[in-house]
Amino acid sequence: MYDELRKLAAAKLAREAAGQTLQPTALVHEAWLRLVGRGDPGFAGRAHFFAAAAEAMRRILIEQARRKQAQRHGGGLQRLDIDALELARLEPDDQLLAVNEALDRLAAQHPLPAQLVKLRYFVGLTVQEAAEVLGISPERAKDSGAFARAWLFRELQPDYGRGAVG
Repeated sequence: MYDELRKLAAAKLAREAAGQTLQPTALVHEAWLRLVGRGDPGFAGRAHFFAAAAEAMRRILIEQARRKQAQRHGGGLQRLDIDALELARLEPDDQLLAVNEALDRLAAQHPLPAQLVKLRYFVGLTVQEAAEVLGISPERAKDSGAFARAWLFRELQPDYGRGAVG
C-alpha cells in the first residue's frame, strides 16, 4: 500500500502549481502517521483505507496552504498601500482553500460525489480506481464526477447566479 500511496502522491503533487515545497514522500509519510500513528486504525478494507488516505492527504495540503497564506497575510510584515499595487488572480494556495471550502459544502449535501472528488483530486485515482474503491460502477462514478465538477464550478464562480451581467 505504501508504494501505491507514494505513486499517487507523486502524481498529485506533479499537478500542483510550481513552487510546491511538499515532496511526495513527505506527504505520504505525514498521511501514514495520521492514519496509523496511534496504533492499528482497523481499516475495513481497501476502500476504507483509500478514503482515509484521501482525507488525510487533503487535510495536509489544506493545512500547508493555510500556513503559507497566514505567512503571506501577516506575520509581522509591514502594511502596503493596496491602491499602489496591482491585484493578481488567486494564488494556488487560495484556490486550494476555496476548493476545500466548496468541497465541504458539497460533502454536506452530496457525500458520494464529494468522496469521489477527494479520491480523484487528492489521491489521484482514475475514475475506474475510484469506482472500485467506492464500490460503485464506473458509469455511476463518471456521472457523480460530472455532477461534482458542475456543482463545484458553480460554487467557485464569484458572480454565478448573483445577478451579474456580462
